Amino acid sequence: MGKPGDDVLTKKEFEALSEFRFQLRRFERFSENVVHKHGITPLQYLLLLHIKGYPGRNFATVGELAERLQAVQHGVVALISRCEENGWVKRRQSESDKRQVEVHLLADGERMLTQLAALHRAELRSLNGVFPIPLINF
Repeated sequence: MGKPGDDVLTKKEFEALSEFRFQLRRFERFSENVVHKHGITPLQYLLLLHIKGYPGRNFATVGELAERLQAVQHGVVALISRCEENGWVKRRQSESDKRQVEVHLLADGERMLTQLAALHRAELRSLNGVFPIPLINF
């Protein structure tokens, strides 16, 4: 830690943080509204997104999903169970490590995710210029 006063933010920095948080919350509110209109909760949508978007493969483990969701593992297990009941995901024991459980998207989950992700992409594009957004071309 530096000298006293080194960590004092300028007015411009407060404005930038405020704008970032406003735009982030605006996007979150959009997401909450759009997913509810499609009969899915925000956490269920995020679970599907993190399965499909997991780097390098088309599934994620329960532990990896807990990390991505920043949630406790037993809560994620309950979330996965609800998504399984809706026919969106399926659990499988890992062939390479029997201690691990893989979570895979099913066709209905893929359809739900694709529809909602397209709506999210359009909203993200509206934030262009406010702060850097990922390039999404799907």
